[in-house]
Amino acid sequence: MNLLKSNLLAGLLICLLITSCSKEDSVEVEAAKYDIDLALAQKNDSQMSSEILSLINDHRVLLGLPVLKADNKYTSAFAVKHTQYMIEKEYINHDNFGYRSEEIKFHDNAQVVGENVAYGYETAEKVVEAWLQSPGHKAIIEGNYTHTGFGVMKSDKDRSYFTQLFYRK
Repeated sequence: MNLLKSNLLAGLLICLLITSCSKEDSVEVEAAKYDIDLALAQKNDSQMSSEILSLINDHRVLLGLPVLKADNKYTSAFAVKHTQYMIEKEYINHDNFGYRSEEIKFHDNAQVVGENVAYGYETAEKVVEAWLQSPGHKAIIEGNYTHTGFGVMKSDKDRSYFTQLFYRK
């Protein structure tokens, strides 16, 4: 019996010594975990997003805060993906925000991430006004962020849905 245990232990030890995982392997797995189709960013209503960004940056300048730079790549792709999710569910939410935050930290080297969502507003002025009337949304707009990405889209029922992601490098 001791010989059997000894042989099993030796076999297990050999397996452990032969099997390894390099740092490159884990980087590839990590990248695949946060993979997204960057073409999603093209589905964003860029005109409405530009108007929202302009209004938010005007507000930030009045407070002596730096303007936000538009990120039309990964962050906007993740914002569009979330907006599509909200349209599918037919309600606004922050579902899976932790995952979006990790994705942006991975792709854009972000230190901190914030998010505002809304639906039903027909103009940039109305959605920004609503966010500024809400203490939580206002805190995000006035937060210590450097970049922002958008997912602004209309549903089949002609309702506008908004996801704005903020991050600081």
